[in-house]
Amino acid sequence: MKKMNLSRAENPCFLLLLVTFQVIFVLILYRGSSSVLFQGYLKVRKSLDYSKSEDVYINLSLFTPAPDKATMQTCKPQSDIIVGLLTITFDTLHSERTIIRKNPYVRSGGCYSPPHCLARYKTAIIVPYRNCEKQLHHFLYYLHPFLQRQQLSYCIYLIHQAGSGPFNRAKLLNVGVHEALKDNDWDCLLLHNMDLVPENDYNLYVCDEYYPKHLSTAIDKLYYRLPYSSFFGGVTALTPDHYMKINGFPNTYWERLGEDDDIAERYYLLKSYNIQASIKSLQTLFEEK
Repeated sequence: MKKMNLSRAENPCFLLLLVTFQVIFVLILYRGSSSVLFQGYLKVRKSLDYSKSEDVYINLSLFTPAPDKATMQTCKPQSDIIVGLLTITFDTLHSERTIIRKNPYVRSGGCYSPPHCLARYKTAIIVPYRNCEKQLHHFLYYLHPFLQRQQLSYCIYLIHQAGSGPFNRAKLLNVGVHEALKDNDWDCLLLHNMDLVPENDYNLYVCDEYYPKHLSTAIDKLYYRLPYSSFFGGVTALTPDHYMKINGFPNTYWERLGEDDDIAERYYLLKSYNIQASIKSLQTLFEEK
């Protein structure tokens, strides 16, 4: 009789080796994918260390112009220099000259595109504004590098209300959207109060394809909690299509009384989308007297 050979699957040594590899693989996953071998394939985001913060301009010098713009590659889905918690302080008022010097790739008019790769996302930042020059300097000093770290192509639209009459934030947002869409086919319209500065660069200033996003669910002045469940003020992101579906913003509210709640009702008709609140923390700028 011919002796039967064990198949590879039935071989005890092979089974032991297979189990060993499975155990090693599970351990690597459990340890947050620390192995160099697996880091390139397993997109496990490192845990955020909230015990320390980084300068908002750190590592921006790594973004150097590509030698040949015609052969530039598309930027990675997530920037390599995002660090998490940023050091935000309003003790020093930076001059316009300093802001320009520290952001050499920002073009006249407040627009930027990554010098080293082709941006995946185009975001228009629309900011209602009136007579808050000191706040504006703080806002621009921190927001420009924050956006650059995320490798966005962006423009900041400062929509100024002239005169001394009651402030109408929603009307200014409508004007800003109208003007922004004249300039570019933006992927995302980001509506931003100027008295808020993001504290964490994992708070990505991009839109969700399906629903509007609320990016300021954790504000220091509000003890990093929502004042009420339907609060939708501060910083929100929506696509041009979302904007058209909610028919823009109400023009009938003055001195910031009620338009956020009205806008929220329109947003919730589209089922607004939220991400992790701890990442969406923002600091409040002082009020100018």
